[in-house]
Amino acid sequence: MSCWQTVQDYGLRSLGYGARLLPREGFTLCEQVTLIGSGLIWNIYFGTLALLAGFFLANALALGKGARTPLLRKPSEWFILVFRGSPLFIQFFFAYFLFLSLKSVSPFFNTFTSAWLGALIVLFLNTAAYSAEIFYGALRSIPTGDVEAADAYGFAGWARFRRIVWPTMMRLAWPAYTNEAIFLFHATTLVFFSGFPAWQQRGDALYYANYFADKTFNPFVPYPILAGFFIVLTLIIVGLFGLINRRLNRHLPQEARRGLRLRINVIR
Repeated sequence: MSCWQTVQDYGLRSLGYGARLLPREGFTLCEQVTLIGSGLIWNIYFGTLALLAGFFLANALALGKGARTPLLRKPSEWFILVFRGSPLFIQFFFAYFLFLSLKSVSPFFNTFTSAWLGALIVLFLNTAAYSAEIFYGALRSIPTGDVEAADAYGFAGWARFRRIVWPTMMRLAWPAYTNEAIFLFHATTLVFFSGFPAWQQRGDALYYANYFADKTFNPFVPYPILAGFFIVLTLIIVGLFGLINRRLNRHLPQEARRGLRLRINVIR
């Protein structure tokens, strides 16, 4: 079988297209690269949707934590504390058994026990908590002079927040938020170890890497391939977030612009 035929058979297997059965013997490098790359589609799915949805919730939580009224501040503080204080791995298991219990109560929760939805919800809530703390720190770091200048120009309420406070908060938080985005995509590999099952062997990149490592008794081929895919994915994230960072700092002189620095979190 040619490598191109392998790509056609297994390139979209993680989505349910192509060959139904996994290769059983004679594993080629092309098969391993193709199937691990196919599983990476799910990692990109989890990371992208969780990051997009979590961004909006994180903004709301950051503003809630900075609010003066306890009705907004306390729920935000407790939400951030719970999801930042507990390991993501435990959150996966707790959520799975919670959804499993709710499934017996109502058929509505049937799909919540599937990885494509249940694991996504956990990642969404987790990254929202971490991002909220980043945004809150940036909110507290906004120079007082910027707010006073906005007041002097007649900005107040929503107009001041939209034109002055929120752009400055994003500009200050963006380098740290970029590292959170990178870690989130790396954390999607934990879905493989969570209680959420891979339906019909349609797992993520780590699922296929682990499959080849078990079958060949040689982890030094599939796992470096997996690492290579995530290194490329990290470089893409850094590039995209770098473009946004330049956009946020376009009004500053070149020497005053904040660059992005890659800081990988080994342990959260």
